Amino acid sequence: MTAAPAQAGRARFDIGAIVLAHRAELEAEHVLTGRQKRVLTDLERCRTAALGGHLDVCSCGYEQPAYNSCRNRHCPKCQALAAEVWIDKRSERLLDVGHFHVVFTLPSELRALARHAPEVVYEALFEAVKNTLLELGHERFDAMLGATLVLHTWTRELRFHPHVHAIVTAGGLMRDGQRFHHSPRYLFPVKEVMGPVFRGKVLHALSRAHAKGAFASFDPFQDPAAFGRLVAKLAKLSWNVYAKAPFKKSQHVLAYLGRYTHRVGIANSRLLDVTDKHVVFRTKGDGTATVTPVEFLHRFVQHVLPHGFHKIRHIGLYASPPRLALARERLGMPAPTPRSRRSWEERLRALTGRDVRQCPRCGGTLVRQALPPLARSPP
Repeated sequence: MTAAPAQAGRARFDIGAIVLAHRAELEAEHVLTGRQKRVLTDLERCRTAALGGHLDVCSCGYEQPAYNSCRNRHCPKCQALAAEVWIDKRSERLLDVGHFHVVFTLPSELRALARHAPEVVYEALFEAVKNTLLELGHERFDAMLGATLVLHTWTRELRFHPHVHAIVTAGGLMRDGQRFHHSPRYLFPVKEVMGPVFRGKVLHALSRAHAKGAFASFDPFQDPAAFGRLVAKLAKLSWNVYAKAPFKKSQHVLAYLGRYTHRVGIANSRLLDVTDKHVVFRTKGDGTATVTPVEFLHRFVQHVLPHGFHKIRHIGLYASPPRLALARERLGMPAPTPRSRRSWEERLRALTGRDVRQCPRCGGTLVRQALPPLARSPP
């Protein structure tokens, strides 16, 4: 497989093209869920005639078809604009205080269980992160924190590695609502407090799920004592919790959040070389990884989320409009004013500098026309 000539401003290689060329091999070697198959279908059809579109026409004679996006949240081509829309909405709610970046990671011993029952394990992970942060905020500050949580399941090599990024307010609204307690330099002790509390809450959530039969079809647990042994082993480990110094300005928080909220396992821009035999992609820094196309797709589909699962969640102040409004008042922040909504064309221009309404040949205004019927593939 060779790459088609890249359009200006676009990545040279496309994951959708890899899917189109090697999906049959992937499905011959691995059993995929219906959800994973749907994602692959959307990626190979994204911005092709299969999804329809329109024709951009200029009076100078320029014509160019523009095909619709699949809008699947796992598609690397569809997330940049979605992230911009999300950031615009969140900017109206963000508190003007410092924010810590905390990462909570599941230990490797739970990855097999997470692959088998992703929704149950991911819910346990979210619940544990939420309760860890809110309970420590109440105990240490007598205050309610605010946080945005984002689930990621990958490493830079596309390995399976479930973890939650938490962007947490540096302080919180006192429970009596009289003032905002600031904690600009320090949140909670990581190894001594957050790690053990997080560990206990994950194991408690998983134990409840196990008692309800959520893992009954997981082969390693056919031995009735296996789950207990796993919990006992995990209870002795030091769980990985990582905290970064806080961002001082809210606009920095938004810019940082935009890198995490709508990120997928890998972007087209990280693909360095694609042939019928290998896929080379950038990892961390100057590092690269080389795998077969089938292995690349197999790693990619590991990160398809269950249908309807929310990977972005808000807790504490950011989940309570009345408490958030009171926190804004105590911080002396004005009431939020709705921002004017920009069109997708305006957002794309701000992101890429490319005006899709302007003719690239003469600079004139493009007119949209319906595509001829033969230009569309059957649905």
